[in-house]
Amino acid sequence: MSLMKVLEYEFECPMCRSMSKCSEYLYNIPIVGEVILTSCKCSECGFKHVDVRLIEVSEPRKIMLKVTELEDLNSLVIRSSTASIAIPELGVEVTPGPASMGYITTVEGIILDVLDKTKFICESIQPKPLECSQRIELMEKASRGEIPITLILIDPEGVSTIVSKKAVFEHLKTDQ
Repeated sequence: MSLMKVLEYEFECPMCRSMSKCSEYLYNIPIVGEVILTSCKCSECGFKHVDVRLIEVSEPRKIMLKVTELEDLNSLVIRSSTASIAIPELGVEVTPGPASMGYITTVEGIILDVLDKTKFICESIQPKPLECSQRIELMEKASRGEIPITLILIDPEGVSTIVSKKAVFEHLKTDQ
């Protein structure tokens, strides 16, 4: 894997309005291909923004992966800052906001991240509703590959992907 800086520029920090640096890198990942990694950090307040995108821009698309085997949890997911994620069986919907960041992870990594956030939210609710423990148990089973789930990635820019032979790609109309 090779990393090469291709661009450096200043940006106005959305938090404190000071000028800081942003760098973009070209990164070649085996199996995936070339991606652009963007890394911005404000030297005044510490605000960070990170994004990752496939270098080949495509039409808006929906990518679905049916996770039915333990090895499916290791499928690589490249999610840009504009992509949303859904796992209907777990009641999970992650929609990007203005400060959303892209990342590279696995299906298991997404489930564990959502599980951590769910535990945090549930711990702050007193008394804990029964729904919290049921959701946590369901997510834990999914993270161990004990129940089938469907990971859905919708990217209006078409620069996200799921690296798996089982991934199904569907082009979306631009008005969706």
